[in-house]
Amino acid sequence: MRHGDRTPQRPLVPLHPFPSDQENSLIIDAHSHVHDPVHSHLALLDEAGVDRAVLFGTRPHPERATDLASLRREMSVLHETIGGRSDAPDGNRAARRELDAACAAHPDRFLGFGKVRLDLTAQQIAAEVEREVVGRGFRGIGELTPPPDGAGQIEPVLQAAADHRGLPVVVHGFAPTTADDLATLAGLARRYPTVPLVISQLGGLNWLTAIELARQTPNVYLELSTAHIIFAVRLAITEVPERTMFGSDAPYGDPVLARATVERVTRPGTLRDRVLGDTIAELLGL
Repeated sequence: MRHGDRTPQRPLVPLHPFPSDQENSLIIDAHSHVHDPVHSHLALLDEAGVDRAVLFGTRPHPERATDLASLRREMSVLHETIGGRSDAPDGNRAARRELDAACAAHPDRFLGFGKVRLDLTAQQIAAEVEREVVGRGFRGIGELTPPPDGAGQIEPVLQAAADHRGLPVVVHGFAPTTADDLATLAGLARRYPTVPLVISQLGGLNWLTAIELARQTPNVYLELSTAHIIFAVRLAITEVPERTMFGSDAPYGDPVLARATVERVTRPGTLRDRVLGDTIAELLGL
């Protein structure tokens, strides 16, 4: 602090290596994608002291990239996916096979979520939830990627989730998701109050809007991965302590850094336990 600067400085919570002081709580990464190879993901979870991870299927695999050109190819697939243009049949079938294989091989580590297509009729979506999510023993639906300003497309999914005792539904929150999309999601959540609706990545650049909407909507949850401003994470946990969840978005994020971020802005105790795993464990009935 410069001489004469009397601005109060808020003390940071000391950061320590991950202690094993949560004997009664699971540490759960609430947002991750299938890695190739899967054992590299398990190594990251072990390094971060994470017991289990919510696992989504994926078409892009940035962890496969070895240079700029190959990363660009993978990221072009990602941009198609998050832009709502992810319905290539071959790619989707491959992603489902990878997800099935990872969850079957490591049921003690992975909590699979199944994705459904949004370009179907409500009746077809209901059938797909029955077949591809419930029928495969998955714990929830996601990560859904409606096109920008098209978040209303998820309503039939919420209806199907409500019909299955309120399956959690995870929706992509970072760009190209817009602030209007977040408002649409909150409005839909109010129509289906038994469905936990998780906005991932803390709403991206619209994190302040996401926090405000979550405060107003009791069944909207915030997953904290890829948050780029530390006080956004602190504010989300402060304002919505019962509905914020640690996540890494691996392989795009890192479980070690994501957990360290949460522990940087919280103190040991019930609140930290909730964010690091208890909340998502309750949603999934663990």
